[in-house]
Amino acid sequence: MADPAITREPAADVSTDTAVVRALKRLRTPQKQRNRELGLLLFALVLSLGALALVQLGVMGEIAPAYLIAFGGLFTTVIAVHIALRVWARDADPFVVPIATLLTGLGIAMIYRIDLADGAEGWDAASVRQLAWAGIAILGCLAVVIVLRNYRVLFRYTYIFGFAGIALLLLPIVPGLGTDANADVWVSLGIFSFQPGELAKISLAIFFAGYLVRTRESLSSVGTRFLGMTWPRARELGPLLVLWLISLGIIVLQRDLGTGLLLFGMFVAMLYVATGKTSWVVIGLVLAAAGAFFASRVLSYVGGRFDNWLDPFNPERIDAYGGSFQLVQGIYGLAHGGLIGTGLGQGRPYITPLSQSDYILPSLGEELGLAGVFAILLLYMVFVARGIRIGVAGQDDFGKLLATGLAFTIALQVFIMVGGVTRVIPVTGLTTPFLAAGGSSLVANWIIVALLLRISDAVRSRPRAVIG
Repeated sequence: MADPAITREPAADVSTDTAVVRALKRLRTPQKQRNRELGLLLFALVLSLGALALVQLGVMGEIAPAYLIAFGGLFTTVIAVHIALRVWARDADPFVVPIATLLTGLGIAMIYRIDLADGAEGWDAASVRQLAWAGIAILGCLAVVIVLRNYRVLFRYTYIFGFAGIALLLLPIVPGLGTDANADVWVSLGIFSFQPGELAKISLAIFFAGYLVRTRESLSSVGTRFLGMTWPRARELGPLLVLWLISLGIIVLQRDLGTGLLLFGMFVAMLYVATGKTSWVVIGLVLAAAGAFFASRVLSYVGGRFDNWLDPFNPERIDAYGGSFQLVQGIYGLAHGGLIGTGLGQGRPYITPLSQSDYILPSLGEELGLAGVFAILLLYMVFVARGIRIGVAGQDDFGKLLATGLAFTIALQVFIMVGGVTRVIPVTGLTTPFLAAGGSSLVANWIIVALLLRISDAVRSRPRAVIG
């Protein structure tokens, strides 16, 4: 009979050898997703640098390398994110970072073009500040990717994120912090100002996802059947009514129609994904319409936006204070661009007020034309589609809701902005994600990129993990 010690030792060697072989195979296996991402990133860099060079040629007639070098330095931070993904998130989605990079680069190119027309230089130039904020935003994305190894830990702090989101929304009305503007959405810390609502949308998305995971059974399994749909009971309507009242409060207290609409729409969309009940969407649309009607009749700020939307070309509306002059100028700019645009540096987007922020899409539309606008919208469409795909592919309820909610937030924000400047809906004053000038928006959207990367890596590498 063989000695047991002799029979056990080869088994241990085989186990050790197998583990080593698996590790070596993992190291030698080409990272197809990351290689695809690297190719797309280089393509985004070429397009962004080409746009900046065309802007300089169109405005100055020559290429000034200083700003191009500065943008190239910014691109090194994106490469750092790419390297971090190779090490810590090998299976993350390969399209999210390149699309965000290209949109950020195109936005910086157009902001730079408007600065050249205005003669702004140094820190007074919005493009220089945008370049700095882009670096901070991408480094923030890198930090989230490295630190947040498992996004599921966010589920533990559901209510903390909820309180943080509400606190961020209330910051602009705190005496001494809010700034005087058309909408009380800015907070000044002396050194710099920021929009807390941009970070609040991420905190509230995490809260909504965690809350709905805990309560989805009661929200989806009970109710009354009417008109072919199951309608929720009065007690289940509570969260939706609270969000509706909070949205109205934001509109009333801060004169911020866009943020109120964005948060309410995000919650309704996540509620539908969590329960699958059409009745929630119908109730949400009815409440949104009722809130809009109430605000347009009671608040002069909202009523003026509706008047500008319904009759923008009326000379009295154009010349009025807070009238439709900005909207009309943006529409004329889009019309001037035509199908293929005037060319970068060849149009006059700077004559539209806030052409580098609220109206950056008409600015791009004037110089890139309808074809360029469609290309930008397609980039957004792919970005949102990848986010929804990440959510649908996952078996983790919290990650599914969070990825879908974040993707829908980007989609709704783009719709609100594009619809406003093209007169599909009234103008609300939100920023166009990644494109518009504004550090707060840029940082928040790159954090969304990081969260989508982390969720997608977990979906691909651990597809059977189920939580919630």
